[in-house]
This record gives sequence, C-alpha cells and structure tokens, in this order.
Amino acid sequence: MKDVEPFAVVICIVALALLAAVGSNRISERIGIPTPAIFLIAAAIASDLFPSLGSLSIKADQRIVTVALALILFDGGMHIGLTRFRSIAGGVVWLGVAGTVVTAAAMAAAAHGLFGFGWRESLLLGTALAPTDPAVVFSVLGRREIHGRTGTLLEGESGANDPVGIALMISILGASGGGFGAVAGGVGQFVLQMAIGVAVGLAGGWLLLIVMRRVPLPNEALYPLQTIAFSLLIYGAATACHGSGFLAVFLAGIVIGDARAPYKREIERFATAVSNLGEIVAFVVLGLSVSLHNVFSGGRVWTGIALAALLILVVRPVLVGLVLWPVRLSRGERAFALWAGLKGAVPILLGTYVLAEGVSGAGRIYDIIFVVVTLSVVVQGGLVPVFARLFRVPMRVLEPEPWALGMRFRDEPEGLHRYLVGPGSAADGCAIEDLPLGEAVWISMVSRGGRLVQVRGSTVLAAGDEVLALADHESDVSSLFAARD
Repeated sequence: MKDVEPFAVVICIVALALLAAVGSNRISERIGIPTPAIFLIAAAIASDLFPSLGSLSIKADQRIVTVALALILFDGGMHIGLTRFRSIAGGVVWLGVAGTVVTAAAMAAAAHGLFGFGWRESLLLGTALAPTDPAVVFSVLGRREIHGRTGTLLEGESGANDPVGIALMISILGASGGGFGAVAGGVGQFVLQMAIGVAVGLAGGWLLLIVMRRVPLPNEALYPLQTIAFSLLIYGAATACHGSGFLAVFLAGIVIGDARAPYKREIERFATAVSNLGEIVAFVVLGLSVSLHNVFSGGRVWTGIALAALLILVVRPVLVGLVLWPVRLSRGERAFALWAGLKGAVPILLGTYVLAEGVSGAGRIYDIIFVVVTLSVVVQGGLVPVFARLFRVPMRVLEPEPWALGMRFRDEPEGLHRYLVGPGSAADGCAIEDLPLGEAVWISMVSRGGRLVQVRGSTVLAAGDEVLALADHESDVSSLFAARD
C-alpha cells in the first residue's frame, strides 16, 4: 500500500495535463496556432526537460497512435457521411491515391537530389511526408463550416490518403532491392491492401448499421460503446486479413454517417469526444518520442525547413495542383484546397515505422519529418482562415450550441426529417408558404444560428437554417433544400 500516495500524485498530474490539453483550444484561438501543434511542441519540450517521459518504446508509440488514428478516422467518416461523400467521391479517391504518389515521388527526388539521401531512404522520407492528416484537418476545420465541396474534399482526402501512404510505406519496407524497384516490387501488396480495406470497410459498415438498428441494449449508454468497439473490430479484421485497417474504418464511418439509427446523436457525440481524446494522446505521444537536441543538430532542422518550403510552395500547389485539375472546383476553391493539405500525426507515425525497421539514417529521417510536420501545422494550419478569405471561400465558425430540445420515441419516427438549407437552394430566401411542399409535408421547427425561429407561412428561410419537417412516406422534398453548385 506504500505506492498508493505516489500513484495518486501521478493521477493528479495526468488529470491536470489532460485538463490543460482540453483548455488549449482557447489558447489556440487566441494565438492562431492549431491545437495539435501545441500538443506536439509542448510534449517535445517536456521530453527534453524530463527525459523519463520519453521512455515508451517505438512499438508502444505506434500502437497507441494507431488506435487513436483509427478512432479519429471513424469519427471523420461519420462526419462526412455517404451523402456528402457521393458528391465528390471521384475527386477524393483520385486525389487520395494519385496525389499521394505524386507527392511521395517529388519529395523523394528532392531528398535524393538536394540533400544526398540514398534512393531507399529518399523514398521512405517522401512517402512519410506525402499524406495529409485527418487529426489536423478535422481539428482545424472542426468548428468551421466551408460552403461548397471544398471542405468535403479536404476531409475526404485526409482520410483516403492516409491508408494509401501507410500501405505504400509498408510495401517499400517489405520489398527487396532499392530505388524505384522497391515501389514496383510492392505494387501487388499495395493493391491488395487497398482492395481488402475497401471490402471490409463497406461490409463492416453495413453490418454495423444492422447491429445499431436491430440489437437492443439494456442501457442507452451502451450504444456508443458498442459502436466504437465495432469500429475497432473492423480495423482489426481488415488488418488481420492483410488489408488497410485505416481505410476500412474510414469507409465504415462514411457508411453509417448519415444513416438513421437509435441513439444516433449520442453515438456521434461520444465518437467525437473519443476522437478528440485520441488527437490529444496521439500528438503528445509522438511529441514525447522526439529529442529536440537531435533535431537541432547536424543541420536536420534546416533540411526540414527546406523540404517543408518545397512541399508547401512547390509540390502541393504545382504537382498536386495538376492532379487536382480534373476535379470540378472554382479557382478560389482549388487554391484553398491546395493550401490546406496539412501534415500531422500520420507522417510522424510513418517515421516510427522507419525507426522500427532500423533503416540507415532513420533518426535523421524521423527528426526531419518532425520539423516538416510542425511547420505545416503552424504555418499552413494557422493561415487557413486567412487564405479562405483571400480565395473567397465561404467559411463560418460554428458556435457551440449547449442547449438541446428533443423528444424520445419508442419506434423510429419515419415521418420526421431534418434538412439543412443549402446556399442557392430553392428554399434559400423563399417563404415557407411559397415552397412547393404539397399537403403531405409540414415544416414544424426552424433553427437559425442556434436560435428557434417562429414558423409561419411568411417565414423566409435562409442558407444554414435547420428545418424539421413531417412528411408521409411518398413525399421527398430534399431537393428543395440541396445547395446548388
């Protein structure tokens, strides 16, 4: 029993650190630096001041961050949903695959030609820096609503290219030979991982939806736990079958994202809370694995700065811009999407793979990745609102709405529908009495900016309004509220 009091002190320290991390969102808003950068840098400084904090092994870091990213991707997929994803699925898949490969190749060529890395080390470094990061993208865009397809494209890309980057990294590490031959040798494994990930993700999402709808539980608090546990089961099943577990869990989240199920709102809130915790844990763990003393030695920091500048100012806007060209976007949306390709936990996680394999120069590669990620989160992430205004991409901050008004139903309320008035839709700027709703549809509640609006025939709807409507089975008026491109 002698260790009870020291253990209690440890609990207090961890709790205070967690409270500080949760409250860092306010600090982030004041200084304009995304919260993931605060976690990452603070943890790196703490590990240098107190070396015992960085005592976790690389394998332990990988496992912790892997679970955190699986939870983040599942929540991100739920946030996107099948309806939003369908509108730009082709662009997301194309950008996620081709954009990742192009970025990896360009950064590998730069590392080899400018900084003297061997071809295998260059490919590993380029592949690690290629994916954008869901934790950072979802964090930066989390409280911001972007009109149009740009927000969905960025969120979808960050979810799609992580499995691509991870599968590509595993293929290169597992392939024999060096240079571009390593990539060619791992093509079959890469394709297999993607195919299995897609199959398990879609099938798992469909099965999860059936479980959510048809398996009753004795307590409403168990429904969110059941869903999160099932999402991790999907990740584990796909990975055990030599597929991409990250792709599987992301697709499963998309499948159930806008589907109706009992206690769906509670499930979404719990998934978001777990995802936020996963973000904190992932960046703290990765920050503790970095030695700032090593980062600032041997010219590593200058190499990282040069590669970050090349990535942000040349590779992403020019080469990835060519990849993005077939996707239908306005000029401002295209420029914003190219700027907001943020790096984060996934590149550092890929760096731990390089460390674990004992690749020549692995420490140098890992430190350079840390520098590039830090600059990307701070510079690109911090300037996202500025560039949204510069490129005239409509963006608004979603204010918290802590009060809710709702009703519980024993059976599914099939006649109750929720619509969001899209910009330029038929309902935008139209009075309720002038909408062609017919006699079988009644608008019962309108929320505008978090406040109730009295429903009358003369009430004029506006973009961003949330509308609750009662309708019979044969009435479908969703097209009246859909945004026009």
